[in-house]
Amino acid sequence: MNSQPIAWIRSDDPPEAFPDVEFACAVPDGLLAAGGDLSPERLLYAYRHGIFPWFNEDQPILWWSPDPRCVLLPTALRLSKRTRRSLKKTDFRIRINTAFDEVVACCAAPRNDQDGTWITEDMAAAYRKLHEQGWAHSIEVWSAGTLVGGLYGLFIGKVFFGESMFSRKSNASKAAMLALCNMLQENNVHFLDCQVESPHLMRLGASLISRPQFSSALHIACDSCSPFANWPSEALKISDLLD
Repeated sequence: MNSQPIAWIRSDDPPEAFPDVEFACAVPDGLLAAGGDLSPERLLYAYRHGIFPWFNEDQPILWWSPDPRCVLLPTALRLSKRTRRSLKKTDFRIRINTAFDEVVACCAAPRNDQDGTWITEDMAAAYRKLHEQGWAHSIEVWSAGTLVGGLYGLFIGKVFFGESMFSRKSNASKAAMLALCNMLQENNVHFLDCQVESPHLMRLGASLISRPQFSSALHIACDSCSPFANWPSEALKISDLLD
């Protein structure tokens, strides 16, 4: 167990005030620091160095860098034959960045298997700023003019940092993942950061790598970057992505 005390970051500390991720706690896994703020500069620095915020409403801002890290290669996405057949029969359309705030709000909505949400109002506002600056994006699944699923995250360099997803219709979140992975492949993106392991992500083809491996991969993939803008301008049929 790591015996280092948790670093406290003041809101006026520079974005690079984080300790090295090697000092993150073993228990709880990956807790690195507390405090600071959710400014775009601090968030962008954090993500590029393998750190992300995750905290509840009644807590200070907590910063994490877990070991191992859950990642998904765009070419490794696994969908069962049954899921693919079901998706082909849907009227799902994929749109990008047309309802960012709605996607975040849907991801933050209460779920049967969770108490509360980590997507606080401050978190939502912070990612809205990143969206306005071109860093945060929403992948949306629409059916008959209604938003039924989607995900959002940050696109930095050659990495998409996934934050959360939701589904209000069967397989809608899987449709969003399929569309995202197709677009990441087309743009030679190295991997999708899923942050923390879950059975659902592992079934979709995610894998675990060590923190040092993840840090090395980020150093290469996020060496130079600017906001990504090469998104399709028109809605995509999910059935077309399965041909």
